Amino acid sequence: MTLRPGMSGDAVKRIEEFLIGLRLYTGPADSSYGGGVASAVKTYQKQQGIAPSGLVDPGTWSRMFPNDPPPVSEIAGRPLAERCLGLTGSFETGKYAPDCFWGVTGDFDGMGISFGALQWNVGQGTLQPLLMQLFDQHTEVARNVFHEHFDTISALRTAPLPDQLAFARSVQNRGALQEPWHGMLSALGRTPECQNVQTAYANKTFQQALQMCGDYGLLSERAAALMFDIATQGGSISGIVRAQIMADFAQLPAGDAGGNEVAKMRIVANRRAAASNPRFVDDVRTRKLAIANGSGMVHGIFYDLDDMFGLGLNPFAQSVAAAQ
Repeated sequence: MTLRPGMSGDAVKRIEEFLIGLRLYTGPADSSYGGGVASAVKTYQKQQGIAPSGLVDPGTWSRMFPNDPPPVSEIAGRPLAERCLGLTGSFETGKYAPDCFWGVTGDFDGMGISFGALQWNVGQGTLQPLLMQLFDQHTEVARNVFHEHFDTISALRTAPLPDQLAFARSVQNRGALQEPWHGMLSALGRTPECQNVQTAYANKTFQQALQMCGDYGLLSERAAALMFDIATQGGSISGIVRAQIMADFAQLPAGDAGGNEVAKMRIVANRRAAASNPRFVDDVRTRKLAIANGSGMVHGIFYDLDDMFGLGLNPFAQSVAAAQ
């Protein structure tokens, strides 16, 4: 896996410590791949006669750590449903997976608090049932995160919505969640139990995505990710747009299965984007085409679906069957 700005974790910390040892990087070893790390990586690459990309690809990693294999994506080895959620969650939060699973935002949109990969929130009533499921199934995990605040957040789950929103806004400053609440929610999202509940909570959307793949004759894991993103962001594909998509499919020349799969995904991406709210057409198109093409820049962040999420053109049926 190629490590790049925006990523975090133990492998990033190891790079930081390596560069600190060479006196190329003077920032903290905080496991966060920022611009300072990227600049130091470029300096190291120049010293080593490597093209200065600022990215730690397998070649650069092997030069830094010749006795250790390059890191692999943690989420790429997880079930397909979780990989699809991780990708869409990254788009929604602006954080690479798995960081998106503990994304927390305040009341910038009037929703009180938004949390998790799909930014479930208080205002729309989507966060409360997720917390109820998590607290009921993993009470001790929640208690070990919230401690003396456990009873408060437990009562919050079932209080009237105006009271929930009032509380959410009372623990914020200029739309940003104050401590200890931001830290506690982030800690909750980092637990495997919370990530599993988020994946289960999104299962209905994942099943809808697989059904949509069947409706359009799409077979790949990447297509499942595309339909999951459509189901999350837009809900569905209208009958008119479906007719347009099928007409475009009929014009495709006969070719290899992989080529047709990608061509079909591009058609779906473009047609669904064109049917979006005019204010968001370009954003939706960029996001959907990044999935269809397998890579692209979304909200200023680069994505390589195969490298980061293990989302390629392999049949999704195999992954779904293996997870059952």
